[in-house]
Amino acid sequence: MTARTTGNLADLVRAAAVATPDKAALVFHGDTVTWRELDAQVSAAARGLLALGAAPGDRVAVHLGNTPEFPVVYFGALRAGLVALPVNTGYTADELAHVLGDSGARVVVTTSITADTVRAVDADLTVVVAGSPSYDELVATDGDLDSVGGGEDLAVVLYTSGTSGRPKGAMLTHRALLANLEQTSRIDPPVVSPDDVVLLVLPLFHIFGLNAALGSVAWHGATGVLAERFDPVETLGLLRRHGVTNVVGAPPMYVAWSMLPDVGDAFATVRLALSGAAPLPPTVLHRVLDVTGHHVFEGYGLTETAPVLTTTLMSEVAKAGSIGRPVPGVELRLLDERGRPVEEGDPGEVVVRGANLFSGYWPDGTDGPDADGWLPTGDVAVLDDDGDLHLVDRRRELILVSGFNVYPREVEEVIATHPDVEEVAVIGIPHPYTGESVKALIVLRAGAVLTADEVVAHSARALARFKCPTAVEFVPELPHSATGKVSKGRLRELSA
Repeated sequence: MTARTTGNLADLVRAAAVATPDKAALVFHGDTVTWRELDAQVSAAARGLLALGAAPGDRVAVHLGNTPEFPVVYFGALRAGLVALPVNTGYTADELAHVLGDSGARVVVTTSITADTVRAVDADLTVVVAGSPSYDELVATDGDLDSVGGGEDLAVVLYTSGTSGRPKGAMLTHRALLANLEQTSRIDPPVVSPDDVVLLVLPLFHIFGLNAALGSVAWHGATGVLAERFDPVETLGLLRRHGVTNVVGAPPMYVAWSMLPDVGDAFATVRLALSGAAPLPPTVLHRVLDVTGHHVFEGYGLTETAPVLTTTLMSEVAKAGSIGRPVPGVELRLLDERGRPVEEGDPGEVVVRGANLFSGYWPDGTDGPDADGWLPTGDVAVLDDDGDLHLVDRRRELILVSGFNVYPREVEEVIATHPDVEEVAVIGIPHPYTGESVKALIVLRAGAVLTADEVVAHSARALARFKCPTAVEFVPELPHSATGKVSKGRLRELSA
């Protein structure tokens, strides 16, 4: 590992400020923040967070959208030796309470829209509201601040849905995050270069937007164009106005763009288009290629791997339906159910090793890499004759909705609390826009009457919108295995 990958992630901002102080770091609603200005704001935020009583190692929740305040607070927390806790802005009060309570967050930086919800979760939390005097005070102090900690110190805790039904906090060190940036920087052609203008529309509270997009902008001292939300027409306008050269996206973005007549013109300045977080339908890939002349390069990774593991940029030919080959510095094996290498052409579980791996789940590091550094992903893939990987299945019952993890058990537990529900099972079904969506199959109690809309409304009181069912089917019974467990495989066959 080099000095650059053993330091503090916030040092990337300082390095860019020294190298190109007057260069645009962030563009938002037509306003520009230079690297010198961003570095000063990051130091101010670091001082402000410490002045609030946060001590190195404390968790600071960043409950913000893609606005300039997010990178300021994120890098500021890291510079102060604190642990950043990016929080999904779509969480309900119940989900928010779990994440903030489980992590033991001390400070929450949020918006005026969500501030009351955050305060209701825990009255003892210190709440800073972006755009208010409390935020102005947070970033009011002047003077440089050297980074505290780095390397194996914990940098980020990102909550990702777990098999237990409640999201679990993946612990990512400075080393892991920096290592993945270094690994992807060795790809040729370069994913991001200092001269690039990168569209930052993926949510920054998601690991793909946080490290693969924002982190890469900082690593290379490039320019990031922030978009608060994905609107197909508005984001194509950003591409045109700011000469965007790099699009780091997810399948729903390309689905929407491919349907617009002017997408080819908007992509005129684009050098590289990337997709990740969920599989990109081959039909969409071909449609984008036809209308823009750009191949969309796909990648694969996990929150727990900071995130990139493979990309079709590493392949000799980028094929539709492939996730490519491992990035430099990542080792990958396909193993059978007994942990043995699979025969050539057979599917196997993807098991990975590299400096970008997480340190287990909060707070005690459970389910991290084994003693030899290997981590099973739960995903099943096969190698084709050219050595390219293709995902074929998931051993875990994960549903990917627009790249966000949804575990059926979490949804099932919420629906099961409805007094009219006798039994429920949740599966993923194909969706043309989000890749997959949630389907609930419900057995009602005797004599009960319930509608699909009522099920969705009940779910929405406890679950983020992307976790709520888009399809509800009432059935007389659910298929069970010999041990009494609901047979999800049989359910998928019946629902196909």
